[in-house]
Amino acid sequence: MKWFQEQLYPGFSQRIAVTDFLLERQTQFQKIQIFETPVFGRVLALDNAIQITERDNHIYHEMLVHVPMFAHGDVKDVLIVGGGDGGCLRETLKHPVDSVTMVEIDSEVVELSRRFFPEVSGGAFLDDRADILIDDAYRYLAEDKRRFDLILIDSTDPVGAAAKLFTQEFYQRCFLRLRSSGMIVIQSGSPPFWTESKDADTRPFMSVFGQLQDYIAPVPSYPMGMIALRGASMAGYSLSPCIETIRARFENVAITTKYYEPGTHRAAFELLRGGRAMVTPGQ
Repeated sequence: MKWFQEQLYPGFSQRIAVTDFLLERQTQFQKIQIFETPVFGRVLALDNAIQITERDNHIYHEMLVHVPMFAHGDVKDVLIVGGGDGGCLRETLKHPVDSVTMVEIDSEVVELSRRFFPEVSGGAFLDDRADILIDDAYRYLAEDKRRFDLILIDSTDPVGAAAKLFTQEFYQRCFLRLRSSGMIVIQSGSPPFWTESKDADTRPFMSVFGQLQDYIAPVPSYPMGMIALRGASMAGYSLSPCIETIRARFENVAITTKYYEPGTHRAAFELLRGGRAMVTPGQ
């Protein structure tokens, strides 16, 4: 039996059985691996870290996108940083937006995702509202002057080329590109592995936006089966408004989802309270 082993946190790793390794390639920015598994179907890993699987990618993408979309209620222009697999783009385009700009640094992630995971993007790359840019988002945000209602940071973990996407300087560039009612959401790792050092990780975000709102998505292929998402609103609005507001907006748009629904939206913020206390290394 072949295995793929991933270790993102000290003292913890996970292994997944592999039936077939389809591709391994070193790009200018990262190592790409694509393989078949009996549990999660086809898997995409970057630098030995699982990014998406056929079985559960929809949970991550739906919670990253629909929570801020329905919290805002009137998003017209969206910026996606990263997201080369197209899943975030797919979910965003379910809404009546005017434009979605996706800035992905690695063209090979886009090309290979379209080849090996066509159902993840679901034709989103061909949508007239989508503008796909192969570029460094850190540079792009410094030079382009467009403003957005929503910025989604769909990046890898803060190592290598992605490290600068978690800095105060980058968040400041995002701040300047958001409209007065705009929102931003980023991924924030696995809550069971949050330690006291996590407070230091929040400072760059807090120093720019003055607030943060965390919520959780259960993604079985990620460490401990969950990932946290972090957001802020330029206008100080909650990313978790009352259930009646979320339900009315959800029914008005009438989109199809597999995991997300209004009740899940609200619960995601409450469930994280328990997730914080599940595992604290060293205790």
